[in-house]
Amino acid sequence: MSWIHPHWERFTPVSALLSPLSLLFRVTTATRRAAYRAGLLRADRLTVPVIVVGNITVGGTGKTPLVLWLAALLKEHGRMPGIVCRGYGGVPGAPQAVRGDSDPQACGDEAVLLARRSGCPVWTGIDRATAARSMLAAADCDVVVSDDGLQHYALHRDVELCVVDGDSLFGNGWLLPAGPLREPPSRLSEVDAVIVNSGDDTQEALASVRKLNPACLAMKLKAREFWNLRDTQRRAGAGDFHGKRVHAVAGIGNPARFFRQLQRMGLEFTPHSFPDHHPFTASDLAYAGADAVVMTEKDAVKCERFTSDRCWALAVDAVPEPGLEKLVLGRIDAVIARKAR
Repeated sequence: MSWIHPHWERFTPVSALLSPLSLLFRVTTATRRAAYRAGLLRADRLTVPVIVVGNITVGGTGKTPLVLWLAALLKEHGRMPGIVCRGYGGVPGAPQAVRGDSDPQACGDEAVLLARRSGCPVWTGIDRATAARSMLAAADCDVVVSDDGLQHYALHRDVELCVVDGDSLFGNGWLLPAGPLREPPSRLSEVDAVIVNSGDDTQEALASVRKLNPACLAMKLKAREFWNLRDTQRRAGAGDFHGKRVHAVAGIGNPARFFRQLQRMGLEFTPHSFPDHHPFTASDLAYAGADAVVMTEKDAVKCERFTSDRCWALAVDAVPEPGLEKLVLGRIDAVIARKAR
């Protein structure tokens, strides 16, 4: 965990020292947002509907599993979705297509995971509007899903979904750098739906968020099974690790969430936290005496090239409340009908 994270959970003397910068960040963010709303800065409109999935905090909230769920939902209902993302952890540059076997060091770990799991066209680029246009020119897509694009106002969006961590919610309530917020909580009142990634007290979290936006739904991350990094056809359940010396690694935005999930599955393990998008090496997984090393799928795409047969990844699926399906499909149908006029 980064040294700053404990100071984002509550207001500390360090937070106080950083508060003037937070106030400046708040003014800058609000000014930029107002400029787009007033038309002083132009958002790029695409010929197809755009769904943006994002958050207002720094760190992992469960956006990527939700994007995968959306892609599957759209395909199930006859749509041809494509996904654009920033490509964090990759090499900045021109927009590029990403495949399931692409190099995560060049494209970003999340992008490779999205391409692998979704089966959809996936493009990365700092400018997501440009990346989306490149994707539409190269592939048959009738809906664009933008992963982590809530603050990327240069891309016009037709549907906004904001994912909130049900445990930490908004931290100490301050914007960067004194707190974890990219935008103030009031921003939630403007999105089409807020999805709360269920925490220890789901109902309390939902009640807090509904004060800001009544279109608030819960989501759970359901663990499926572990798959082996050396032999991806091998599968294992939590029971297969009982009595073994297990180490768990997580280089994601919220490692504690992954570790809690393992605990709920009944695993006993030694946890190891790494920074988000950590560039893993073989030495990071070299735990003496370990019978198994378990990790997230996002971390697994970076570890496959040097892995051993004792390394396993946990596959998870987003399971949002049923109301989200109706909301998303209704919004998309309305946008398509409007564009067809």
